[in-house]
Amino acid sequence: MVVAPLAGGARLFITSATIAGAKYARGCKDNNTIMTTNNTQNVASMSAARNPSPNAPPTKHRDGFELISRQPIQWQSAPTVTASNNQLSIPSFHDITYHISLDDQCARIAFDRPEVLHAFRPQTIREIQQALELATEDGRVGCIILASNNLSKYTPAFCAGGDQTVRSNDGGYQDGTETAPKLRVLDLQVQMRRCPKPIIAVVDGYAIGGGHILHMVADITIASDRSVFGQTGPRMGSFDAGYGSTHMARLIGQKRAREVWFLCNFYDAKEAKEMGLINAYYPTSELEGRVAQWVRRVIMNSPTAIACCKAALNADEDGGAGIMQMGGELTRMFYMSKESQEGRDAFLQKRAPQFRSKL
Repeated sequence: MVVAPLAGGARLFITSATIAGAKYARGCKDNNTIMTTNNTQNVASMSAARNPSPNAPPTKHRDGFELISRQPIQWQSAPTVTASNNQLSIPSFHDITYHISLDDQCARIAFDRPEVLHAFRPQTIREIQQALELATEDGRVGCIILASNNLSKYTPAFCAGGDQTVRSNDGGYQDGTETAPKLRVLDLQVQMRRCPKPIIAVVDGYAIGGGHILHMVADITIASDRSVFGQTGPRMGSFDAGYGSTHMARLIGQKRAREVWFLCNFYDAKEAKEMGLINAYYPTSELEGRVAQWVRRVIMNSPTAIACCKAALNADEDGGAGIMQMGGELTRMFYMSKESQEGRDAFLQKRAPQFRSKL
């Protein structure tokens, strides 16, 4: 057994392989259990990184984040979802892939057109919408990753925006799957905002144009150190006057957003982090493990609290629709209370409700 010091004076008793700068005991009950100086602790516990000393100095490592495993998530093809005794079949996708991890309670939706830098066409967006709906409805999923499948023979990319080969002269995009040309990606942006589960964009390579906007609309962006960000619309006769402009200005400020749109310059991961466009970036070799670490911390936290926080943060930008989303989360919680249930029961039993008796 090896004793490893943690910041702030705490110690960790190590019994096996290194993961995430901390190590997990293979004999523990689950992958979230560690051995500390105090006792066996679950990494999700607020006490996991507690220094038992009564005069321990303050440290940011008290949050226990660095105790979380960085072992890459193991994905499997999504098994059939069962909801209210009805089976939701998983469609066959062509432009994307869809996987879930039951262990980490996460879904992964990935662009799968590496030969065109994962540029999207209407079919691509429709498939992402379908996959996002599946992940939203699946009670086994608490966090959603939006990523890309890169191959070594192609330049790495997250998404290069709309596929210009199917851009129509009649407005929007048409690849033969639309009844009329439209900007379907705008519907996806709204769907991502309305999804109560956190969406993490994992960027590895180019996030350009409409792809850049999709990562901004996601709740969190984690990138590789070889990633590049930027807008190209004004150089190609296009623009996004919705979230692509307004949300960007909220993220990086009006002056910088105007620079991004007016100059159409590109920015590396370090610059994007400094601007506030992304949350973090890591070496490419560490990206999957770091994403897993973030996902596991999200899953440890209250899903209702996260859903309400997301709705509240969106409400500031989304006006009445955003307030409606936040109100819906509050109503859902109220339905769980004895007071609300008393109203339903009194109606069904044809009697006067006794609300105050349930407070």
